[in-house]
Amino acid sequence: MAIQYWLMKSEPETFSIEHLERSPKKTTGWDGVRNYQARNFMRDAMKVGDQVLFYHSSCKVPGVVGIAEVVKEGYPDDTAWDKKSDYYDPKSSPENPRWYRVDIQLKEIFPEIVTLTEIKEDPKLQEMKVVQKGQRLSIQPVTRKDFEYICKRA
Repeated sequence: MAIQYWLMKSEPETFSIEHLERSPKKTTGWDGVRNYQARNFMRDAMKVGDQVLFYHSSCKVPGVVGIAEVVKEGYPDDTAWDKKSDYYDPKSSPENPRWYRVDIQLKEIFPEIVTLTEIKEDPKLQEMKVVQKGQRLSIQPVTRKDFEYICKRA
């Protein structure tokens, strides 16, 4: 199966690329996603080896800050079952999981952020979902061409 490319957004105050770098084996479970389309991407589409643009959102300078790789395919997100978790969902259970996650591993932190403003201003990146109105998903597919172009810009 061909490698797929993704953009995954995280608020750096909650979980930054530096947090990922400090995680054991530079790996983390991407938990807490509570959007059905993003859940479906993780549960059904994301595969080991897929490449990820790690994107800082809801911050002073949003943009792509590095690259990660999917190292474990979709599995139930147990934070949905933890009543103490911010991501608790009483409608989800181990027997009938509603939410999923994947594990990602850091590959590279970019020396310079590729800012959302730069992406918006670049005519070659106008098809990226992140620049299209109404596209607020925390997980979005990216074309190989756009992934490679952003990596070169960084």
